[in-house]
Amino acid sequence: MKVLVAYASKYGSTKGIAEFIAEKLRLQGVEVEIQKVDSVRNPGDYGALVIGSSVYMGHWMKEASELAMRNRDALSSRPVWLFSSGPLGNNASANDPKLEPKEIAEFREAINPRDHRVFFGAFDRKKLGFKDRMVVMMPAARALFPEGDFRNWNDIEAWASNIARALETPHTEKEEVK
Repeated sequence: MKVLVAYASKYGSTKGIAEFIAEKLRLQGVEVEIQKVDSVRNPGDYGALVIGSSVYMGHWMKEASELAMRNRDALSSRPVWLFSSGPLGNNASANDPKLEPKEIAEFREAINPRDHRVFFGAFDRKKLGFKDRMVVMMPAARALFPEGDFRNWNDIEAWASNIARALETPHTEKEEVK
């Protein structure tokens, strides 16, 4: 079974997570293809999918949301895992329900993903475009955007391993992988 890992990433942190997940799946014998979400032509060509997006202001990037909703029939008929990337810092738990993007409830209804995870992201001011750099330079924004790499690679690896194990075992339609 071929698995697609698709991602939407503005500055590269989410892309890094997607590449890491794809590599961990490959190491466990899973045939994997990785693509940006706006390059995905037919999700129905894959036996399973892992879709991730950066999160800004509590929302997935538009192109990732559109991929999920435009292809909800194909996605709802195969195993799908979702991940979100974006919170920064060490002051919160990735399991905090307040960190879940607004679209995830709709995705649960439309495509019935096996799981959704929030992973902390990375932030490097030097990678920002002019407009975004101006926003984060404002004194009030500096505390909201701590610089650094907050991705927990051990958690991401464990999640990818759970996906690989789930792909080895048939599941009922409503079963979730934790």
